[in-house]
Amino acid sequence: MDLEATFGTAKPVVGMVHLPPLPGAPKADDDGAAAMAAAVERAGRDAAALDRGGVDGVIVENFGDAPFYPDDVPDHTVASMTRAATAVTSATDLPVGINVLRNDAAAAVSVASAVDAAFVRVNVHTGARVADQGILQGRAHETLRLRDRLGVDVGVFADTDVKHSAPLTAEGYTAESFADTAERGLADAVIASGRGTGEALEETALRDVVDERAAHGLDTPVFVGSGVRHDTVADLLEVADGVIVGTALKVDGETTGPVDADRVAALVERADDAR
Repeated sequence: MDLEATFGTAKPVVGMVHLPPLPGAPKADDDGAAAMAAAVERAGRDAAALDRGGVDGVIVENFGDAPFYPDDVPDHTVASMTRAATAVTSATDLPVGINVLRNDAAAAVSVASAVDAAFVRVNVHTGARVADQGILQGRAHETLRLRDRLGVDVGVFADTDVKHSAPLTAEGYTAESFADTAERGLADAVIASGRGTGEALEETALRDVVDERAAHGLDTPVFVGSGVRHDTVADLLEVADGVIVGTALKVDGETTGPVDADRVAALVERADDAR
């Protein structure tokens, strides 16, 4: 994937739009119209703040919908995600990504197609993982064929060793290695993360992913997908091709809080030191 063509820079900083609970989610307002209005307002406001702060792209994610469906969200969630993502694309001209938690790649590609998003994030694209939703299985074969049927140029950003999960494989082997995800799964970018939301990725683990890429002769971009902070972003971008940032850009560093444009600008300034 040509990051420069998509994001306007070879080492993009991508900010998170964490949606509040959507209609039908356990923590959502009992008034569905009020829940939808809150999600739309928050989505547009956070996207605008990320844009003002200088990020190179945004990802819209139904973060408030926990506990998540494992791999097939209901129709009303797809509709709500589409409406919220439309608010984001109305608030910014930045490239937009879609992540439908926990692992509904088909919904993500469908929403992306509807709102002209640039990419999707897929937590388990190849292989299988054990998570709080049970067993999550990659559906790369379905995701890429759906993208082709819809005729959309949507990049697939796929996690490797995704957070909040463990591999469902024998020790010392993973069916979702970099090569499987990028070479056999045809992911356009690979995301390496820490163990949970907001948790940092050890630099040695990041270098292991980059080294595996080199060992297989691949050039698929590697993003860091969690725990990126103001004091680490420059060092991470010396190794990785991009970063996805959520918690560090929020008011008081709270994941569920609104985006703070000043914190965004400060982190982007640090990132510029490495690019």
